[in-house]
Amino acid sequence: MGQKAVRLTEGNPFRQIFRFALPLMFGSIFQQIYTFADTMIVGRKLGMEALAALGGTEWLSFLVFGAIQGMTGGFGIIIARFFGAQDERGAKKAIRCAGILSGFWAVAILAAGELAAGFLLKLLKTPDGAYAMALLYLRWIYAGIPVTFAFWMEAAILRAFGDSKTPFFATALSCVCNVLMDLWFVMGLEWGISGAAAATLISQLLSFVFAHGQRLRRQRDFVKQNEKAAVNERGKPAEWAPVMKEQLCLGVPLALQSVITAAGGLAVQAAVNSFGIVFVAGYTAANKLYGLLEMAASSYGHATSAFVSQNLGAQKGGRIRQGMRSAVLLGFLTAAAMSVVMLLAGREILLCFLAGEAETVRQSLMIGEQFLSVLAVFFGLLYLLYILRAGIQGLGNGWIPMFSSLLQLLMRVGCAFFLTRRIGYAGLFWGEIAAWACADVFLCVALMGLRKRRGY
Repeated sequence: MGQKAVRLTEGNPFRQIFRFALPLMFGSIFQQIYTFADTMIVGRKLGMEALAALGGTEWLSFLVFGAIQGMTGGFGIIIARFFGAQDERGAKKAIRCAGILSGFWAVAILAAGELAAGFLLKLLKTPDGAYAMALLYLRWIYAGIPVTFAFWMEAAILRAFGDSKTPFFATALSCVCNVLMDLWFVMGLEWGISGAAAATLISQLLSFVFAHGQRLRRQRDFVKQNEKAAVNERGKPAEWAPVMKEQLCLGVPLALQSVITAAGGLAVQAAVNSFGIVFVAGYTAANKLYGLLEMAASSYGHATSAFVSQNLGAQKGGRIRQGMRSAVLLGFLTAAAMSVVMLLAGREILLCFLAGEAETVRQSLMIGEQFLSVLAVFFGLLYLLYILRAGIQGLGNGWIPMFSSLLQLLMRVGCAFFLTRRIGYAGLFWGEIAAWACADVFLCVALMGLRKRRGY
């Protein structure tokens, strides 16, 4: 808990990026454990209809929460730049602007979510037996959007200060409390699906309180290190406009990036469903493992954006290049390790998700193994994608990464609906690889152009 603000502008880039990313990986693991426990508690206590209601809200929850994480992450990148420049006034101004923008967007998304919840569930053809519970759960979750926004904003500020351990502790606290309250509210008090939603909201509130207290400590450390900058630190509201504009130019595209990803997932799922239950089971099982092995890539992305942004503020272009090379090397090494897991242990892991008649399991297992074998060969492209995208975001450009997500969407959907007509369901597998490769090429070219213009 004694973690202090960390300057990523000094020291070994390889070691710093890895140390920054490691707590974020553990935080993602905690979230996966919580998701599993939450699903198990709801399914066992409330039955299949409640489980279907929970699953029916999954993409809609991802749509909103992904947008919130993207937007707050964009706000945090600007704060990291001021921190790297050791500009205490600028950092405080950016934090205030982020708070104002977060409040505005929290209210706007809350209102939109509550108004559109029923329509969206019907659009996704939620089963009649699960519709009422799904709507109730979704309304509860959307009601907590301001708390969710507040927590992710605190986490983004802490990462901007080079502190990735506190967000991990906050996430762990949230997950543990969530499971305990699930057991109490759902199993003990029998509050039903509302109990599961209430547990989520209360645990998020506790994690926000913890993260907020720790963030204030980091900020005080920063002020002590830069006491000369404390004079007239508030500035005038008119001076906030340029900072808000920068934050919106990063935050809004990153939020849209999550929306595009969710839309692509929904479209591809429609194509997946058309191949029947056996294929869906195998594909879904492989996707579960894919999601677990992808977590490190996301953590490297957060580490890279914080590293690049801090060093951009410190005007250390050479160090930005070193950091990007180090991140890419880390990414390829980790991707190679994950590929080995897929090839050597994939079959046994897939069997953990599959059950039923022997022949059905055999066919689903064969499909899952085929998907994993394709992913394993090209997994480095996914890690490269996360790192390139984060590096460009750290340089202050949110639109290029958003367009790369749009390109991914077009490739995945195109392969799902056209390539599958020629080569069958394998077109879905290769669509994933084509999406990574095209986005990588686009981002590489864009990054070289940005570096050339900035002289880095």
